[in-house]
Amino acid sequence: MRELWDFRELVMTLAERDLRVRYKQAVLGIAWAVLTPLAMMIVFTVVFTQVGHINAHTNGAPYALFAYLGLLAWTFFASAVTTGGMSLVGNLGLLNKLYCPREVFPIAAMLDAAADALIGTVVLLVLFPITGYAPKPEAYFVPLLLIPLVAFTLGVTMAVSSIVVFMRDLRLLLPLVIQLGLFVTPVIYSSATFIKSKSLLIVYSFLNPLAPVLDGLRRTVLQGLAPSWGPLAAGTVASFLTLYVGFVLFKRLETGIADVA
Repeated sequence: MRELWDFRELVMTLAERDLRVRYKQAVLGIAWAVLTPLAMMIVFTVVFTQVGHINAHTNGAPYALFAYLGLLAWTFFASAVTTGGMSLVGNLGLLNKLYCPREVFPIAAMLDAAADALIGTVVLLVLFPITGYAPKPEAYFVPLLLIPLVAFTLGVTMAVSSIVVFMRDLRLLLPLVIQLGLFVTPVIYSSATFIKSKSLLIVYSFLNPLAPVLDGLRRTVLQGLAPSWGPLAAGTVASFLTLYVGFVLFKRLETGIADVA
């Protein structure tokens, strides 16, 4: 941790460089950060409310807000894992020329995803007056919910980034896994839609730590309820376990990264 702190300026430099390269010659520029979740929100809103006539346990909240809130957190995770998973392979030149903790590369990629999510949050704030719905005071729980989200995302990103160096086929498999993950995670529906038992919900939250985070965001911001503490506790334990395993795996594989690269 001390060494990472010493290289904090490098992390910020890498994150800024990647953001500039990503949007430098794009016509819409940084607007691309919100187009993906916004477009998916529109599609899911039309399908679920107009075609399927499904309320998805929104408890009175507009489905557009329900979907966008889930997509915002999911897009952060998916973007961090996708770009962070390729961060070591994409910086082979620096890996062999610059001494630094290798963790700076996936961490910088996660900061890029966080910057995009922050921009997307501005759109969320605009959606509230458009839909005529106000966020609830219980939104103060949101920082608590971000802790397992960040821990789980960083753990998965570090694990994937180190494995990709040795198994390049994972680059082709990763987008498919991310797409499948969208449907097994309560992004466009709530966990209560399919899971009625509290004990099963806790098990599901442990197996998929994103589930209690997404459900918690909706409960606090849209419904004015406290998070479901049992599932959130299970998800938090699993998130930090994932972070630990991801970090250990990263350090185990780190010594051979330069040779393979």
